[in-house]
Amino acid sequence: MSQPFEISIVVPVFNEAPNIAVLVSRIMNAVLPLNKTVELILVDDGSKDGTMTEIHSLAATYPALKGISLSRNFGHQVALTAGIEHSCGNVVISLDGDLQHPPELIPELYATYQKGFDIVNTLRLETEDESHFKRMTSSGFYSLINKLSDVEIKPGAADYRLMSRRCVDAFLRLKERDRFTRGLISWMGYAQAFIPYKAEKRNAGKSKYTLRKMVRFALDGLTSFSAKPLRMPLYLGLIFAFFGFIYSVYAIVNFALGHTMPGWTSMLVITLLIGGVQMISLGIIGEYLARIYTEAKARPLYFVKDKTDTL
Repeated sequence: MSQPFEISIVVPVFNEAPNIAVLVSRIMNAVLPLNKTVELILVDDGSKDGTMTEIHSLAATYPALKGISLSRNFGHQVALTAGIEHSCGNVVISLDGDLQHPPELIPELYATYQKGFDIVNTLRLETEDESHFKRMTSSGFYSLINKLSDVEIKPGAADYRLMSRRCVDAFLRLKERDRFTRGLISWMGYAQAFIPYKAEKRNAGKSKYTLRKMVRFALDGLTSFSAKPLRMPLYLGLIFAFFGFIYSVYAIVNFALGHTMPGWTSMLVITLLIGGVQMISLGIIGEYLARIYTEAKARPLYFVKDKTDTL
């Protein structure tokens, strides 16, 4: 590990070659007024568009720029962890590489840290080009996870934050493979502050978060911080058992009175409902078992394929 810096800035990137030059320029201009020693670590998460080539080129111009290329696409959360592991700053600031996290907010993050906060989070108020569907699903996700989880995650929370070195060291002790960083940060505690911001439009390209990735991210968040979904089948079973008992009494009484009728429809509905509940229950259990299986294998989070000479 090289000498410590006052500020480390970590940015995971995936197929962001058109953004890299603007990203680096804006970050370096943003930190200039702070007059601090800075390292900027870009983590290429298995890009296919020449992102790492662009990083190598810019590293010749910006001595503070360091680049890491992972051997394949391990996912945003793992790439973020890789960058934090390679950082050596007294504080570490992380942000996304699509420029929807405005680098110009960095001085405010640092000023808030100097007031005695170990973690300075950001809260996204709105995004200029965000769809109504994404806004609704995001709101629903935070509402659901806060009801089911034992930790509170504020709506609009992002992976744009500052952490002190002692918080970084604590964060790196958390070895989960299915990582939900904003949940881990909330779970850690420490003195935390929140700064609101308005997300900009993407500088170039398109979002890498497909619907499938957003669903997977949501499942990681729910299953990492709550066991309540595992208890849902029990509650559903008790509800169906109660109504099943009522229906059984009704059927026995009608049989005794000689009022029995063909019950094909009711039996079909009950069978379908119970079958659906069973499949949902198995799916919930399967999600948790899959995570136990992943953790039990204890594979490394990532492999590094390439680095800049500055790292």
